[in-house]
Amino acid sequence: MPAASEVTSLYRAILRAGSGIPNYNIREYVKRRAGEKFRELPKGGSAEAVEAAFRRGCEELEVVKRQAVVYKLYARKQKSVMELPPEGLELKPVL
Repeated sequence: MPAASEVTSLYRAILRAGSGIPNYNIREYVKRRAGEKFRELPKGGSAEAVEAAFRRGCEELEVVKRQAVVYKLYARKQKSVMELPPEGLELKPVL
């Protein structure tokens, strides 16, 4: 059965790997999905259930790492609107 520090380390590793994805939407999806999955972890459940969830998390980490490499290979040169600095988006009043 993995220790709490190992589970926390796995969660941080998934977030770190997800932050390497250049696409804003996919990067945010990975963060959101990781948070959801780790909140669903069985608390006080059987050792087999916890071990199985930890193994699935390790497999998901490998998937995120591979996806980060693929997205870096085919990354767009221009950033998403969500990543642009707010100073370039001045709103003019409509009269």
